[in-house]
Amino acid sequence: MYYQMITPITGFSKLKKEEKIDWLLKTYLQDSENSEKVLKQYWNENDAVQQLHEEFTENTLSNFYLPFGIAPNFLINGKLMAIPMTTEESSVIAAASKAAKFWQTRGGFKVEVQNTIKNGQVHFIYNGDHEKLNQFFKASKSAFFDAVSSITKNMRKRGGGVLEIELLDKTDLVDDYFQLHCTFETKDSMGANFINSCLEKFADTLKEEAAKFQDFNVEEKQVEVIMSILSNFVPECLVKVEVSCPVSELYDDNHISHDAFADNFLTAIKIAEVEPYRAVTHNKGIMNGIDAVVLATGNDFRAVEAGIHAYACKDGSYSSLTHASVENGIFKFWMEIPLALGTVGGLTNLHPLVKVALEILQKPSARELMEIVAVVGLAQNFAAVKSLVTNGIQQGHMKMHLMNILNSQNATPGEKEELLHYFKKHTVTHSSVAEQLERIRN
Repeated sequence: MYYQMITPITGFSKLKKEEKIDWLLKTYLQDSENSEKVLKQYWNENDAVQQLHEEFTENTLSNFYLPFGIAPNFLINGKLMAIPMTTEESSVIAAASKAAKFWQTRGGFKVEVQNTIKNGQVHFIYNGDHEKLNQFFKASKSAFFDAVSSITKNMRKRGGGVLEIELLDKTDLVDDYFQLHCTFETKDSMGANFINSCLEKFADTLKEEAAKFQDFNVEEKQVEVIMSILSNFVPECLVKVEVSCPVSELYDDNHISHDAFADNFLTAIKIAEVEPYRAVTHNKGIMNGIDAVVLATGNDFRAVEAGIHAYACKDGSYSSLTHASVENGIFKFWMEIPLALGTVGGLTNLHPLVKVALEILQKPSARELMEIVAVVGLAQNFAAVKSLVTNGIQQGHMKMHLMNILNSQNATPGEKEELLHYFKKHTVTHSSVAEQLERIRN
C-alpha cells in the first residue's frame, strides 16, 4: 500500500466544511473526484436540516445514512404497536416482525418496569482516619443536597432528583480510595447531563466542606477528587419481559414435535447460560433488536450496550440474558435487563426522524420506552434461537442478505428480479450468486 508523508494540520476545526473536504481530498483520498461526489451526495437538500445534523457533532463532512424500518404486530401488555428500528443488518427487522406476529396470537408480551434508579460516583482519595471521614460525611451530608438545589429544582417538580448519597470505603480495591455513591431519578430524561452536573457540584462541595471540617488535621483536609461521572451500569434500573404459551402451540412443523422443539430450545438457552463463547453471540442477537430501537429513538446505544453486558456478568461470569422453562405443559421465555432511556432532551427534541419514531410509538414515557425496547430484544432472541434449533440461522439470513450481495455485484434491476425468484428455491451463498449472475450475463 502506498503511504505518503503527512504533515500535521493545526486549526482543522476552524476550517469551513468545504475547506475540510478539500484538505482531506488532497491529503488522504487518491480518487478525490469520486470521494467528493460521495461525500456531497449525502448532504441534505434542506439547508436547515443539514445544519442541524452538522451541529450534532464536530468536524462534520457529510451524513451517514442507516435504514429506518418498522416491525409491526407487537402486542405489548394488550396494546398493539408498530416498532421503528434503525439498523443496517439484514434479517433483524424481519426476525423481529416474525416473532411479533407469532406471539401476537398467543397472548403477546407481558412487560413491567421494576425500577428506574440511576447512579453516579464522586471518586476521591483520602489517606486519613476512616472514622473521622465517616463523622465528616454524616455532619456534611445535608450540604451536598443543598449545593445542588438549583440544579435539581425542575427535576424535583417532575418527581425526580437526587435520591441518596452514600459514602463507600473502597480501600480494599485501591489504596485510600473512597467514593460518594449517588442515586438519581430522572423521570423521562435519560439524565446524563443532569447527573454529571450534580456529581461535579458534589465534588466541589466535598472539597469545600472538608477544608473547613474542624476534626480533620491539615493533611486530612486535602481530600483529592479524582473524577466525578455517572455510571452506565444501572443494575437497579430494571425491566422484565416474558412470553408464554402451551407447548402444544409452540411449534408447528412435521419434521419435529412440539415437545422436541421445546426441549431443544431450552437446551440452547441452558448452553448460553453456562458457556460464555455462546453467550456473547446469544446476547449480541438480543442487542440487534435493542440497539435498533434505541438508535431510532435517539438514545445512547453505546451506554445501553455497556450496561447490559455488565449485567450479563452479575453472577461472576458472562451468561445469557434470556431464560426459558417448561412447567405443566406451559413454555415460558423471559428476560430481565437494565435500561436507562429517555424520551425528552438530547436528540429526542432535535432529530426529525427521532420525533417521527416517538410519534409512531404514541409518544411514550421513559418507562414505556424501556418496556418497548426490552420486548424487541426478547422477540429478536426468540426468533434467533428458534431458527438455530430448527433450520439453522443462515437459511433465513442469507436470503435477506441476497440483495446486499446483488448490489455488491452491480446487478441490474432485471438481474435482481430473476435471481430473487431463483433463490426462493436455492441456497444463497456469495459464490452461488456470482455463478448465477455470470450465467445470466453470458
